[in-house]
Amino acid sequence: MAIHEVHQVVRDHYAAAAVRAQEQGATGCCGGSGCCAEPDDPISRDLYSLEETAELPGGAVVASLGCGNPTALAELHAGEVVLDLGSGGGIDVLLSARRVGPTGHAYGVDMTEEMLELARANAAAAGAANVTFLRGTIEDIPLPDASVDVIISNCVINLSGDKAGVLREAYRVLRPGGRFAVSDIVTRRELPDELRRSMELWAGCIAGALSEAEFLGLLSEAGFADASVEVTRRYTADEAADALAQAGLDPARAAEVDGALASAFVRATKPADA
Repeated sequence: MAIHEVHQVVRDHYAAAAVRAQEQGATGCCGGSGCCAEPDDPISRDLYSLEETAELPGGAVVASLGCGNPTALAELHAGEVVLDLGSGGGIDVLLSARRVGPTGHAYGVDMTEEMLELARANAAAAGAANVTFLRGTIEDIPLPDASVDVIISNCVINLSGDKAGVLREAYRVLRPGGRFAVSDIVTRRELPDELRRSMELWAGCIAGALSEAEFLGLLSEAGFADASVEVTRRYTADEAADALAQAGLDPARAAEVDGALASAFVRATKPADA
């Protein structure tokens, strides 16, 4: 599958999500961590505590379409430089900016102009001075070599058509000793071919997911050390049925993917002597 085809489908999907987020945020649909642009999505809901989201702009909370909370996973420290791959509406960048404080910095990179506009508006509303949102792809990160301490990402690497390239770029921009700490969808067993070919399911974080072994293998090939995958939630057939229906596939086939997909924390480090 050509990478430009994947980019276009993903860009269209998330541009529409950004528009919905702006509309919902304007109407105040941000009362809790479960309120998002896809409120019934079992992958995206209930990822952040009320304490975390209480002081964030509504547009950032509504646009949260991840599958975990990488800002907590990464154990960020004051003064660190953080990069969020596929930053969307900016929720993880804003949370990271809080954690690293005024002596640190949080970058977000995204290829969807509508999401970048939303993220920048959210940063302005939050009064966040230590954030920068960059337009670009995660396969070609617009930052210099060895320029960040920590890379996070929230259910985005699975959307790429060149995951090996993403991980090579992540390795490149990390400083020696830097940390890779992302949330993503992984497969626990092989998915049916028809599901793998569905572009709608690719944009919905399903068809493009790596297996745990594939993820670990690509991290090793890129040069990372101490890589691990920690499954945090497995998805049931009932939870998969709606995604199949939205992609134009028979929801009765959900039994084929029962337990095959999971959210996971993926961690690795760039060796200190790299």
